Amino acid sequence: MRHSIVPPYLLERIAASAEEQELAVVARAARRALVGAGTVHEARRTPLLGTLQPAARSGPQRTIFDAESTETLPGVPVRREGESAEGDPAVDEAYDGLGAVFSFFGEAYSRTSIDGRGMPLRATVHYGEEYDNAFWDGERMVFGDGDGEIFRRFTVSLSVIGHELGHGVTQFTADLRYEGQSGALNESISDVFGVLVEQHARGQDAASGSWLIGEGLFTDRVKGFALRSMVAPGTAYDDPVLGKDPQPRHMDEYIVTDDDSGGVHLNSGIPNRAFSLAATAIGGTSWTGAGAVWYEALTSGSLPADCDFARFATATVTAAGRRWGGSSREREAVVDAWRTVGIEPG
Repeated sequence: MRHSIVPPYLLERIAASAEEQELAVVARAARRALVGAGTVHEARRTPLLGTLQPAARSGPQRTIFDAESTETLPGVPVRREGESAEGDPAVDEAYDGLGAVFSFFGEAYSRTSIDGRGMPLRATVHYGEEYDNAFWDGERMVFGDGDGEIFRRFTVSLSVIGHELGHGVTQFTADLRYEGQSGALNESISDVFGVLVEQHARGQDAASGSWLIGEGLFTDRVKGFALRSMVAPGTAYDDPVLGKDPQPRHMDEYIVTDDDSGGVHLNSGIPNRAFSLAATAIGGTSWTGAGAVWYEALTSGSLPADCDFARFATATVTAAGRRWGGSSREREAVVDAWRTVGIEPG
């Protein structure tokens, strides 16, 4: 399954609004991204990630491909592990981003690559023409160049790279079903990894992090600063073309819909806010505080594929109790964070 950073409801809104405002390039790019949400065309069959051989060394094994503005994957290899910078910003940002994700999981959680077994990391850049998205397809990261009017190239945001590769971590651990609340958790956990990777790379603690997903992705014409805000869902943008950020921040605002696989990109705002509240209340670096608890819950083996918000909340509270003690301040911070967004841990 393709997990894209820009949700279909936003692309639909952009396409419709851009047509009304006679922004032909923007409308065409959004429509193309919507159509491209279906089949991924491959030049050759590649094995599933689970069958890839572990890396022979402890460091990352990165390969960056260039799709040369086609939608054929994987593209032409242009930079391999250890090779010098290409001078192409998309290639070099993808290479550095994959390295930052690899370093984060290794240093924070002693996890060797996405599958925990040294999986080689692959990314394709320059996918499609004016392609307004980036996605994880189960085997690799894929980046569009954006339309230049609304979106810049998708390699500019480290949180986007961390988010999409985070889907790979979930794929190899809890493998949460991509619909309804379990799908919203799938998206939220990727947002968690996205901000953690970015904060880790910047040396930020929970108090100084931006808590934004896709910061820097919009051009200057957009009235907004990111695709999503974890600390304040529903405030990331308010723009004539994009509309207003529709993410809820509390279960009282939970959106029941058949679109977006049951609102996976929408309702993820609720557990996103819970995480940011827990991380800032615990203090210090987010990856050693709340991040460690969320990671333990995800990798515990106790989560069902159809896990709902309450069950995941319970798993994080349990993990916090194991880590800091049943009556600890940190465990209570996790409990309070979930209650603040309207979720009662079991």
